[in-house]
Amino acid sequence: MARMNLDDAPVFLAIARTGTLTAAAAQLGTGIATVSRKIERLELALGVPLFARHQSGYTLTDEGEALLPRAEALEEAAQRFRLDAASEAEAIGHVRVATAENLANDVIIPSLSGLLQTNPGLTIEVLTDITTSNLHRRDADLAVRMVRPERGNLTVRQVGTLGYGLYGSAEYLANRSSHDQSLFADDRFIGWSERQQMLPAAQWLERKMKGDAPAIMTSSLFGQVTAAKSGLGLAILPHFLAAPAGLKQVAGDIGLDQPIWLVIHSDLLASHRVRIVADHLAHVIASNDARLRGHRPE
Repeated sequence: MARMNLDDAPVFLAIARTGTLTAAAAQLGTGIATVSRKIERLELALGVPLFARHQSGYTLTDEGEALLPRAEALEEAAQRFRLDAASEAEAIGHVRVATAENLANDVIIPSLSGLLQTNPGLTIEVLTDITTSNLHRRDADLAVRMVRPERGNLTVRQVGTLGYGLYGSAEYLANRSSHDQSLFADDRFIGWSERQQMLPAAQWLERKMKGDAPAIMTSSLFGQVTAAKSGLGLAILPHFLAAPAGLKQVAGDIGLDQPIWLVIHSDLLASHRVRIVADHLAHVIASNDARLRGHRPE
């Protein structure tokens, strides 16, 4: 007995359903000779005639009738396999991402269109109030943070670097009394509100100002950018926010560059939807590396 080729089973079903080689070939998108060769090969492998040939077409023999349900079951199994493979390739479900508002609005959210088109069964929630988003409590599934978590059942990897510089408006810089980047005695500074004093930028300002109060304090980066654009003083800002706002750099390397960490609860590493989103975020941040670091094109 010849060895059976499972690829011939769809030919058997197509002839059984259409009754002619011509119609079966059209249904399968192949040639009549190919259909004829495959059905003959299948009959030879099984050792029984599956069809009675007539001038008007093909009809199932008793042996063919007996095998029809099994061929249909094989077809159904193949379809289920294809659907399962497709669902595995496509992420399905809800993923919550915690991150800083500036990264969310300028980098992450604008990148999500392609991801959602490729994975129409995926929904994404972006949480920017990261002080209340705790991965241990499952407030979020993954996070993009500038501070590395030191404890917990978390998987952490660095995916980029966020560069900072000291910036002011063109009007403010034109009226500075000193153009020496190391002298800030006569400068006005834009600082952070009291509850943000743990930020590296706030601590840098405290050292430089030696106890003096900033000219204005805000509680958001958007407020810092607006204050700097309004000529109220110098602000420590991420390069990728300051440059598009038209601000001028006073000092580029102030020692405040921060690693960007991708953080995932270890229990979710096997989740396909979470892995898809995590890989997308890592790719997006890597693609924006020069912009986030503040490197300018040559």
